[in-house]
Amino acid sequence: MYGLNPVLEALRAGREVRAIYLLDGRREKLGEIEQEASARGVAVRKADDDFFESRFPKGHQGIAAAVAPRKYATLGEILAIPGRKKQMPLFLILDLIEDPRNFGAILRVADAGGVHGVVIQSHRSATLTPEAVKASAGAAEYMPVAMVSNIKNAMREMKDEGITVIGAEAGGSAGPWTTDLVVPLAVVIGSEGRGLRRTVAEDCDIIVSLPMKGMVNSLNASVAAGIITFEILRQRTCSVAQ
Repeated sequence: MYGLNPVLEALRAGREVRAIYLLDGRREKLGEIEQEASARGVAVRKADDDFFESRFPKGHQGIAAAVAPRKYATLGEILAIPGRKKQMPLFLILDLIEDPRNFGAILRVADAGGVHGVVIQSHRSATLTPEAVKASAGAAEYMPVAMVSNIKNAMREMKDEGITVIGAEAGGSAGPWTTDLVVPLAVVIGSEGRGLRRTVAEDCDIIVSLPMKGMVNSLNASVAAGIITFEILRQRTCSVAQ
């Protein structure tokens, strides 16, 4: 993995970090990184420009780490999280999100918005690659991700658990702020450009859409996920306050 926040959060979260590489001459937050690494017995090594430029895209920030692969959760494991926390369930299901930066940004939204877990499909989907982890700004260390062979089967299993499945799609019959979201929920976010697959949309209990007032009638998948997630959080917060 690479990038300041991903490496720091991997250390803080207790991930198995085998070595940290710092660009020779780097000073920003160096003490914080070395302190976290020292506390966990992780070696910190200096590396030159060639090391970073030959391995990582722009944005590496002069820091990288060799880490153990991240393990995916099972669907059953993430379904059990709300009960342990005594909270109303909230999940995101990603319908073939392929851009790792979008996936990472969605993980960041999910962590900030109180989502209990994210479900992805094992094929034709972005996974927990270094690029996705970098885009998550460290949130990937904390957000449980379940990889399933078919998200439609996962949706049906969630319904059997009493969870309402909402699809986010242009042209839906309802807006998120006119829909009761103070119920156990799983929100399905469609892929870049294509949106929800027809068979996935048909399996949703409700389709919601965001009103568009501009000339460009679409939003980035992570932006749409953020708007809907925080509307859910707003409604639930207001409900508790009342």
